[in-house]
Amino acid sequence: MYADEETIHQILRDSGDTWAVVGLSDNRSRAAYGVAEVLQRFGKRVIPVHPKAERVHGEDGYASLADIPFPVDVVDVFVNSELAGAVADEAVAAGARAVWFQLGVVDTEAYGRTRAAGLDMVMDRCPAIEIPALKR
Repeated sequence: MYADEETIHQILRDSGDTWAVVGLSDNRSRAAYGVAEVLQRFGKRVIPVHPKAERVHGEDGYASLADIPFPVDVVDVFVNSELAGAVADEAVAAGARAVWFQLGVVDTEAYGRTRAAGLDMVMDRCPAIEIPALKR
């Protein structure tokens, strides 16, 4: 319901290649680290967004979306569902083109607000699972 194939393909193919990954740190055991690595392998520029603002995968990190000094196309969200709505709102304010909530991250009200603002959005899916299928 919140992840139709057309929207998934739109975000992965046509929404742009600069992805802010909210929750990405240099902790290699976290899912965000591995997903960001996959996105990079498929040509995406991955910008870490984490309170520690660490450099990850060769890119400088930022403490918040508002701190990123250049346009971001897609915001990939690796935070708890309770915090995800605020991140989606920040993505809208930052001028992102799309928002992607990772597996297990669901906020139907945020989905409605984000779509109403004109952004594409996917919830409860993983781009690292979806993107390899596009290249076939």
